[in-house]
Amino acid sequence: MPATMPLTLSPPRLLLHHHRHGQAKLQQQRSNRSDFNEVIMVIDSPSNRYLVLDPSRNVHSILPKKSAWTNSYWDEFVSLPPVVPRGPVALLGLGAGTAAHMMLEVWPWIQLIGWEIDPTIIELSRDYFGMSNLEKTTELGGSLSVRIGDALSPSATVEGGFAGVVVDLFADGKVLPQLQEAETWVEIAKKLMPDGRIMVNCGGADTPVSLAADTGVSSWVQNPTIKALCSAFPGQLNWKRLSEKESVNYVALTSPLPDLEEWSTSLPSELSPRVKQWVPCELA
Repeated sequence: MPATMPLTLSPPRLLLHHHRHGQAKLQQQRSNRSDFNEVIMVIDSPSNRYLVLDPSRNVHSILPKKSAWTNSYWDEFVSLPPVVPRGPVALLGLGAGTAAHMMLEVWPWIQLIGWEIDPTIIELSRDYFGMSNLEKTTELGGSLSVRIGDALSPSATVEGGFAGVVVDLFADGKVLPQLQEAETWVEIAKKLMPDGRIMVNCGGADTPVSLAADTGVSSWVQNPTIKALCSAFPGQLNWKRLSEKESVNYVALTSPLPDLEEWSTSLPSELSPRVKQWVPCELA
């Protein structure tokens, strides 16, 4: 019988956000640990299922039950396919497959290859988050191919390169330190096909810089991940800051800023207005 988890259990900010207006209790469906994660929990609420990792109890994946959208940074990744060539898209930091679920729902032809370092997470994701269904080929040829291993390894690539690379790599609630080094991004960019792009989750709700109120240079320039990206791709980086109700994250996109009107019209109505918030990274 699943354990009952009250909201006072110190869940992460994102989990609090999803429940701060309600009194519904969270139910723990599964608890585990692995060589990579001291804490692995599958938690249910009436509206979502969560994969919670680390002693910090950060939400690493969400499976919405009543909507196709998470109202968080995962939704942004769905906007990538219209601005990259046709071809495989890499998900570096697959987790339980939140981005994969949504991308295949909107773009059922897309071929996703996801890297996750923890095999225990993949096992739980197949049992509790429907990942096995994503691994089946859709009628239009799309699917998720799972790779267990280091997402930053030189072997995490495909012949001909990726059309796009989605980077969502965190440990202990923080962006991996390697992502704060320009050389890491230069190496990731080598895995792209011509005209390919990288889209990045640059920081979560628990980092002080993500709570900055302004959207100018003083807001993003203190974010070490964006600083590294800007150094790696001078004049070729774009960013946006999600609003607080969307969990307060920075996201970044490489290459020149796309035509925002064309990009907007190519997307579902839920995403269409959001892409107009992208701006180039420009130092004062």
